[in-house]
Amino acid sequence: MAEHGGAVDGPQGIPRSRLAGYAEMMDTPAVMTSSREYRETGTRQGEQSSVQEPVPPPASSTSEAAVRRREFAALLGEFRRTAVLVPLGDGPGPDSERGLLTVDLGGIRFILAFSDEQALARYAVARGEPSREWTYQMILGARLLDVAVPAAGVPCGVALDCADGEDGMVFPPVCGIVPDEVAVDFDSGTGEPA
Repeated sequence: MAEHGGAVDGPQGIPRSRLAGYAEMMDTPAVMTSSREYRETGTRQGEQSSVQEPVPPPASSTSEAAVRRREFAALLGEFRRTAVLVPLGDGPGPDSERGLLTVDLGGIRFILAFSDEQALARYAVARGEPSREWTYQMILGARLLDVAVPAAGVPCGVALDCADGEDGMVFPPVCGIVPDEVAVDFDSGTGEPA
């Protein structure tokens, strides 16, 4: 992981976010139909194909996924309406001004944002730089996602309170979070999520 504005140790120090649970929910394999033969062989009676057709997950998994999606949508809405602290990095940003503090992880840039000064202080301590002067701006979450992310010019999201473990949050550059034209899962050929 490379940080713009200073080097960081490595991805092993990155806490797991609540979004990881949502991502795992969406990546669960499809469940087969209730037909015993189909579950065991992957084919229906009389079929020769070895291709397994996915079917929707059982109702309990569907409702759990729906609940998680609603919870995430509520968190996203709250973030969009909230002003957060965004430290300035050492490098220049647009218009030769000091840019926002970002980190690159797996080919995606993340703007670092903090819910309050205490969260920023925890980050500074985790970085081993508690005595460093941290210059920051207050920016509305919606402005970060709708303006700063597209201005990055590379796949970009926002990491909120990244030193707070499971209490932190990651807003990746995907449809429904950032503008479609800069989302990594947007198919510009069809105008739909990929």
